[in-house]
Amino acid sequence: MNILSNLLPQPVGQSRAKKQQRRGIELKSKREIDIMRQAAKIVATVLKEISETVEPGMTTADLDAYAEKRIREMGATPSFKGYHGFPASICASVNQEVVHGIPNKKKVLCLGDVLKVDTGAYFEGFHGDSCITIAVGGETSPEAAHLIRAAEESLYKGIEQVKAGNYLLDIAGAIEDCVKANGFSVVEDFTGHGVGRNLHEEPSVFNFRTREMPNVKLRAGMTLAIEPIVNQGSRHTKILSDKWTAVTVDNSLSAQFEHTVLVTEEGYEILTDRTKV
Repeated sequence: MNILSNLLPQPVGQSRAKKQQRRGIELKSKREIDIMRQAAKIVATVLKEISETVEPGMTTADLDAYAEKRIREMGATPSFKGYHGFPASICASVNQEVVHGIPNKKKVLCLGDVLKVDTGAYFEGFHGDSCITIAVGGETSPEAAHLIRAAEESLYKGIEQVKAGNYLLDIAGAIEDCVKANGFSVVEDFTGHGVGRNLHEEPSVFNFRTREMPNVKLRAGMTLAIEPIVNQGSRHTKILSDKWTAVTVDNSLSAQFEHTVLVTEEGYEILTDRTKV
């Protein structure tokens, strides 16, 4: 789940970033990292299972019910449900919906839909957070497939920059360059974030070069939710009347990927790695 500087329902420009800065960036201990690995594994498991079971005819409410059931079965609680009033355990955003789509019994998935599923799990005091984009039914248009590939590629290009001594803008620049090289736009209204005891912590993790926030130096023990959001057309978004769902202003498709990542001295560890569950 991503927000502009760590608060979901507020309009762009209104943030908790300054308050978060005063608390500082938490470096996790070995014990805390071990717990976060478990929280992140739960998230990765749920997303992997959803990616393998989603099919045309299902509703986004079906996916939400499944995710909540599985998160609780594995001993955790859904991070998103009730967070600033959000009513569900996943964000389910379809096609031109960018982020924070609310699951709905009436929203039936169709073959070729571009579905973003974002979820989090709270386990023994710590959160894991991750998002995937799925082509419903396993196929979509060539243009949509290109968008999905580019969004995922940009996430890993950003992650490759993670190691102690590098900077947040190394991540942002790698993501931005990858997205633009593919002919798409980076959404600037929402950012990644620190994650740990709180679902959203300092620092904000931008997906584009900016002077808006300090260029924080990465240190071992930091845990970051890195999450590029990529639009087929304009980077601009608007919020619907439900006060949550963001959509593209030009009705173009959007894709998103996210991992919870640990900064190490040598590089990084992807805590929400779905290939390891």
